[in-house]
Amino acid sequence: MSIKDVTAWSVEEFIDHLRRVGKFAYPDKHLFHILMDDGKLSRKQLQGWVANRFYYQICIPIKDAAILSNCPEREVRRVWIKRIIDHDGTSDDDDDGGIKKWLRLGEAVGLTNEEMLQFPHLLPGVRFAVDAYVSFARNKPWIEAVASSLTELFAPSLMEKRILSFERHYSWVKKEGLHYFLDRTTQARIDSNFALQLVTERCQTLEQQKQAVDALKFKCDLLWAMLDTIYFEYCGIKN
Repeated sequence: MSIKDVTAWSVEEFIDHLRRVGKFAYPDKHLFHILMDDGKLSRKQLQGWVANRFYYQICIPIKDAAILSNCPEREVRRVWIKRIIDHDGTSDDDDDGGIKKWLRLGEAVGLTNEEMLQFPHLLPGVRFAVDAYVSFARNKPWIEAVASSLTELFAPSLMEKRILSFERHYSWVKKEGLHYFLDRTTQARIDSNFALQLVTERCQTLEQQKQAVDALKFKCDLLWAMLDTIYFEYCGIKN
């Protein structure tokens, strides 16, 4: 047994390090999310978030395709490909895909499909952050890209809180627009459990484990940067 193997974290310690990233860096603690949960966002501010976050939503399957292209393990690819279908759907008429559900959220907050799909509200900082995430998935080892997706470990509780917040504070938002959040409370648990299993099984040395933790930190920082951009545009002094 090598020194690296001796000094590697146990599975329990490894998972604890990953969860600590979520505790301290996951953007549920960002001021924009706090304002949203407290019902303090205006219609324009909420629309700005929905429109900008949509760019992230449509790039998720592109990110997952990049992971697939780098993954040499057939068994993993056969499971991971479902993520692309979950977001893209199976046809133009498919209402079950995550992208289509986010478009319905856009309609529910008063945005047209044209406004969503042509990105007239997309902020440069959001585009830069999302493109950086896709680039990360393309250029890093596939297991690090998988580790970056572990923000899904912390998503279900955020989705549950968001649903309650919208129902309590934003009654003007049509309820059918909340289906994306409702579905993610279940799907994110399934996806994150599989990703966590992969990461803990494949990352056996301390170096690999630290790289996985750093990948998750990178993803949290990216999400935080997106919210910074949105907050300063829609909640800054000029508003």
